[in-house]
Amino acid sequence: MYSDTFIILGKIFAAAADGDFNGCKGFEQQAEALAQCADTVHSSNGWFTPEFVKMQFRSLAEMLSEDSVNRFAEKYDLNNGKLCNKKVKIIAAGNIPLVCFHDILCVLMSGCRLVVKPSSKDRLLTHAVLEIIKQITPELKDRVEEEDGERIPFDAIIATGSNNSARYFDYYFSKYPNIIRRNRSSVAVISGNESDEDYRLLADDIFAYYGLGCRSVSKIYVPEGFNYDTFFKGIFHKSDVMANAKYADNYTYNKAIYLMSGADILDNGFVLLKKDTGLSSPVGVVFAEEYHDVEILAKSLVQNADNLQCVVSNTDLQGVNTVSFGLSQHPAIDDFADGIDTIEFLKSLRN
Repeated sequence: MYSDTFIILGKIFAAAADGDFNGCKGFEQQAEALAQCADTVHSSNGWFTPEFVKMQFRSLAEMLSEDSVNRFAEKYDLNNGKLCNKKVKIIAAGNIPLVCFHDILCVLMSGCRLVVKPSSKDRLLTHAVLEIIKQITPELKDRVEEEDGERIPFDAIIATGSNNSARYFDYYFSKYPNIIRRNRSSVAVISGNESDEDYRLLADDIFAYYGLGCRSVSKIYVPEGFNYDTFFKGIFHKSDVMANAKYADNYTYNKAIYLMSGADILDNGFVLLKKDTGLSSPVGVVFAEEYHDVEILAKSLVQNADNLQCVVSNTDLQGVNTVSFGLSQHPAIDDFADGIDTIEFLKSLRN
């Protein structure tokens, strides 16, 4: 359902990201407005810099290529013209720009009605995109609602938040069909044989969106005796993250805490490498853990699967689904968060 809507939206995302509006004929005005939003939204959320907002636009444009959307629709039989009057509410997170977009896509393409409660941190971008969707396909004006204050009734819910908020969601929304998402982290496994290009790409996985996304690599596993200078050299081109005051404040604060506590850290002036067995590191910090046997590490990652969003590596890790360096922030259209098939969940509402 609405495949053409999202194919056109993909072209608008591409145009807004690159400033070339010729590729979205008939929707140039929408693309220009979205580009302007990307350039100004950081005034209300300092984490949403134009660079990273437009990076998200490019990623979504790739996801919404005509071939990808059509294959997705065919796989799930979404172009059968069947509408569903069930209202699905999305409670969105706001850690990275348009983090709730894939849920919006799934709800509308499944034929369900959509209610979005955007995060206050991402309200402007979310609203802008929902308005464009309704302009592309006017019939969706009656099927898309934004919750702003007054509660809108719903039949099912998709909620994303922290582990603490998930407990709240579980309590209040248990009587509804639901998908409740919790904290997840992403890690990288380094073999020691990576090229300079691999490290350059890994830097994108770490620093995109300042490390705030669940697909941002927050920890690296390295072989015993690993030369950390190789890692620091490979990511040094990302030192400009310190130009963002919010990132710099987090880096400085965590450095002070670690120094006062005598923690084992390495510092290259813009990111701290802390030896730690945890998965989720603070902003400005990457955890590191050495491994002796890659097979034992793979088994550990399998056991921790419920806490992991992505494992980035060029190493063959038996039983572990991995993505290549540089691709953690570019999920395919059928790459569902937390491994939960959102479309199958939505199709079950018809029963």
